[in-house]
Amino acid sequence: MVPAMTDTPTAPAGFFAPIRPYLEPAALAALFLGMSSGFPYAMIGATLTTRLAQDGIDKKSVTTFALVFLAYNFKFLWAWVVEGVRLPLIGRLGQRVSWMLLAGALVMAAVANLAFVDTKADIMAVAVAAILVGVAGATFDIVIDAYRIELLEPRQLGIGAGMSQYGWRIGSAGAGALALIVAARMGWEAAYIVCAAFALPAMLTALVMGEPVRHHEIAERKSMAALGKAVVGPFIEFFRRTGAWLVLLFIVIHKIGDTLANLTLRLLFNDLGFSNDEIAIYDIGVGFWALMVGIFVGGVIYARLGLKRSVLVSLVLMGVSNFSFALLAAAGHSNIGMAGAIGFENFASGVGGVCVVAYFSALTDLRFTAAQYALISAAASILGRLLTGNPEYGAGWMVEVMGYVDFYLFTTVLALPGILLFWLMMRAGLIDQSIGTAGTEPAADPR
Repeated sequence: MVPAMTDTPTAPAGFFAPIRPYLEPAALAALFLGMSSGFPYAMIGATLTTRLAQDGIDKKSVTTFALVFLAYNFKFLWAWVVEGVRLPLIGRLGQRVSWMLLAGALVMAAVANLAFVDTKADIMAVAVAAILVGVAGATFDIVIDAYRIELLEPRQLGIGAGMSQYGWRIGSAGAGALALIVAARMGWEAAYIVCAAFALPAMLTALVMGEPVRHHEIAERKSMAALGKAVVGPFIEFFRRTGAWLVLLFIVIHKIGDTLANLTLRLLFNDLGFSNDEIAIYDIGVGFWALMVGIFVGGVIYARLGLKRSVLVSLVLMGVSNFSFALLAAAGHSNIGMAGAIGFENFASGVGGVCVVAYFSALTDLRFTAAQYALISAAASILGRLLTGNPEYGAGWMVEVMGYVDFYLFTTVLALPGILLFWLMMRAGLIDQSIGTAGTEPAADPR
């Protein structure tokens, strides 16, 4: 049992008390880490979707690019490299810091490469360039997530998740909006080059904050046994826990509908006739502030209800939010409708981003933070991305067969299994038993 993480709600006293935890150094660091984590996603997600749609690429081909995100889903396959391989020269800065610098540099190079690919002349070259961004971005994510979890203490995981979500949205929305604005005036090449600078906040944060205090070295890294432990150890430790397979099943299914809905939104906006400026204002502008509010509310809910009940509330909100896009599709081109749908979806995502991410962070063992969180975060969206990117029967095909209204109603129904499973896990006590040392061990503990 880990009451501090799952059973005991805490509500700080005083008018400014709820704000103070957000101003602690580790929480502010999580904000900057999130900014860099979010921008590669935008470069190969909404931004690339808009670029391809405006260049006249058909819907099936556009939605097939969702498969690029599978790099994020399979990142656990090479997370052991980040965990167990010490880099030459810069390795003296620390395992996490050195990999942060290398991964950030790789992301910037990959984004620059995508900038100069001609989407009309060679769609396969675009795919290869996008995959490179996906792999580099996924590697960057491995380091960022591990660094964030190890930098934060257990009491800060909820706040840190919220700040990371703030940063992620700033990076994703900021890069997305900036790309649209620059592209309209200077072309897509300049847009991608400018946005590559969003990798810098995480790199600078790692240099300023240094190696996390809670980082556990696996063993002497010269040993082949230690390298082997870095590869298989994270999986052995996780699956030895009571109910580990049910926990993994929840992780896999809880976000299927949300992933399907979100990766097709730009197609909906394009077909409803929204301009780039309208998308920037409502999807990015209104959505940004709605997410900000949702993240703050998520922090309050987490503090007052505790981890388990706050996660359950956020799952319900995220499921219902897909219904708002069915209403928008039925209403047609409506700025008020778009603002309402985007606002509610981002509010729900903000609440879930705090509570669900805090739970996922607490699941990790501090000896294997990078690899285990890579597995957890990868599993969280893999089914939705596979369904979205299937070239024959993916999200594009579903939209064409069902129409947008029925498609978004379908994604709403897909949220129900995850909600039910989490409730059953609560009743069986599996949530408490699934927490790892990241959710229990304070920074002051001796190693």
